[in-house]
Amino acid sequence: MKALVLSGGTGSRLRPFSHSLPKQLIPIANQPVLEHVLESIRDTGVTDIGIVVGDRAPTIRKVIGDGSRLGVRVTYIPQDEPLGLGHCVVVSRSFLGDDDFVMYLGDNFLPDGIVPVAQEFAARRPAAQVVLHKVTDPRQFGLAELDENGNVRRLVEKPEHPRSDLALVGVYFFTSAIHEAIARIEPSARGELEITDAIQWLLANGAEVRATEYDGFWKDAGRPEDVLECNRYQLAGLTTAIHGDVDEASQLVGPVVLGPGARVLRSVIEGPAIIGANTLVADSHIGPNTAIGDDCQVRATHLADSIVLAGASISDVPGLHGSLIGRSATIRPSGAEHRLVVGDDAWIELAA
Repeated sequence: MKALVLSGGTGSRLRPFSHSLPKQLIPIANQPVLEHVLESIRDTGVTDIGIVVGDRAPTIRKVIGDGSRLGVRVTYIPQDEPLGLGHCVVVSRSFLGDDDFVMYLGDNFLPDGIVPVAQEFAARRPAAQVVLHKVTDPRQFGLAELDENGNVRRLVEKPEHPRSDLALVGVYFFTSAIHEAIARIEPSARGELEITDAIQWLLANGAEVRATEYDGFWKDAGRPEDVLECNRYQLAGLTTAIHGDVDEASQLVGPVVLGPGARVLRSVIEGPAIIGANTLVADSHIGPNTAIGDDCQVRATHLADSIVLAGASISDVPGLHGSLIGRSATIRPSGAEHRLVVGDDAWIELAA
């Protein structure tokens, strides 16, 4: 069995961050979303992984490499245009061959893993198996309608009057039957080969399509607020590990991870929080649910419930929370009115 991870999207909902960093590399607890995805796949026993990439391929290659650091073997598959999930399968045919495979969207965050789903698929081997999650507003999602045996009867996209509250999570399992299905469908009105149309073709032609309801944590990490929610969830399982230096005037409360070369001076850090390698925190108060990346500087600042990407600098900000600060961004007061000077990649909310 192989895996296909889709990482060619533009990340329009995460702009301006996605101008300089692919959305799949946005960090959750200081680890890129894409690495979380690869580890989730590896935990199922699948180690042969194709990553479909677009024009951000060099950046993704630089971070992920050949996958050996994560215990997998990665093949990069170029997609010149984003022409749909079905098209991703088409351009990956030589990699996939006739093997069964799991297709996983590279910005989906399922930290509780998909091992039980993979085991269920391997035991029954339906032509396709979709992963579903109950949602409060089904009109915002693609949905699956099931029969009494758990088989999929119909897939519908963002219906005005939904008959189901089971949304399609961005994880699919397929046998080689999906290749014929994709070859038989036409591009949708938006010019894309839709994987839901291909699954619907399988249903119409008598193939078995099953569904598994996933009751763990799931988010499509496509918006800043979703990224922050994923960060909170992941940090909740943090265990203290101090690899940097903390002076006697500082205090660490609760689970805190301090990376190599990091320094904490005259500051309080309330966990769960993670501070990256070679980062300086001085004369500051870092509140819970905060992840600060490598090579950052935080001075005379109160920061909580936030993500700070590598190389950022924050100075003299009394209240910053619920914020996503981009790579190498600078945040500091300017002039007598204390207006903020903000770098290109920053999404912030000031505390009252």
